[in-house]
Amino acid sequence: MISLLHTADWQIGRVFSQFEPDDAAALFEARFKVVERLAGIATERAVDAVLVAGDVFDLQTVSDKTIRRMFNAMQGFAGPWLLIPGNHDSALSESVWSRAARLGAVPPNVVCCLEPVARTVAGKFTLLPAPLTQRHTYGDLTEWFAAAPSEDGLPRIGLAHGCVQGILSEDIDSANPIAADRAALARLDYLALGDWHGTRQTDERTWYAGTPETDRFRANDSGQALLVTIAGVGAPPVVEPVRTGQFAWQQWEPRLSVASDIDELVEKLNLVGAHDVLQLRAQGSCDLGGHNKLDAARDAASARARALVWDGEALRLEPTEEDIQALHADGFVGEALQDLRAQQDGADAELARDALLTLARILDAQAPRAGAGA
Repeated sequence: MISLLHTADWQIGRVFSQFEPDDAAALFEARFKVVERLAGIATERAVDAVLVAGDVFDLQTVSDKTIRRMFNAMQGFAGPWLLIPGNHDSALSESVWSRAARLGAVPPNVVCCLEPVARTVAGKFTLLPAPLTQRHTYGDLTEWFAAAPSEDGLPRIGLAHGCVQGILSEDIDSANPIAADRAALARLDYLALGDWHGTRQTDERTWYAGTPETDRFRANDSGQALLVTIAGVGAPPVVEPVRTGQFAWQQWEPRLSVASDIDELVEKLNLVGAHDVLQLRAQGSCDLGGHNKLDAARDAASARARALVWDGEALRLEPTEEDIQALHADGFVGEALQDLRAQQDGADAELARDALLTLARILDAQAPRAGAGA
């Protein structure tokens, strides 16, 4: 029996430029921390090896410090780590992998499989790697698996990075193709894949692990690794997803039209916590009171969340007659408010809404308060 921990798409060194600097820094750090968690899981579960199916690094140009930190994060597991390059970190003649070797950063128990050569790992299984040596290929780099010899009596494990043809509908015509029946054609006991950032099974013996730390606003079952147990040659693999991710990425697109919609969204925002990365895109319309309530709840949630990205471009501000009367917007000022409200239907809708909100806040600050002394 063998046990493996299958992971992929670490994207070490990724820069999250769409976020504020402190949030981007925390998300950058999370990718090192998840490698440490993977090492801990591998040790706790006493696996025979960790398989990393490509895109270990996000860019060829990551710093030397980032390279060293990544390999340091793997120290918690003393067994074999088996890594292949993916499309983000392909094994070019000069690459992040060649720099890692020159730096002496690769520990003895880490094998960077930069060539398609079969190898026996710890006398437990035969590994057939299909490293990418350029960012995009249009031939199936796993084709050689079928003719590759393996040691008698040992399971055959494939390790590749690319797109299974005809299975992942969004990527049917993408580069780096992998035959849908590769596991059967090559008599593989398990085919460990990377490239798809969510966990996905394509047949009994073929799985994408997904990225262990979620990195995008897409519900694709990411943030985990796969614990794979194989009883022996020909036995079906038993695959157990293991949660690894620190942050939960969520995308909300509420449509607001009545006061209860605002209240419901405020209640949800009140539940946002430190591990949430939230993108909020509001649509519809709300009055001034609703907008102020939403603003307050959003500001509070931003302080609790790891990151909150707000997009209110499609949210129309509709002051009621009561709002305008309460602001004492008479004469020219009242006409300006009405003009700005109407301009939200034009090309400068976002600018008009912001101006309307700014003017309303100024008027609200200057309005006389009940009970104020003369």
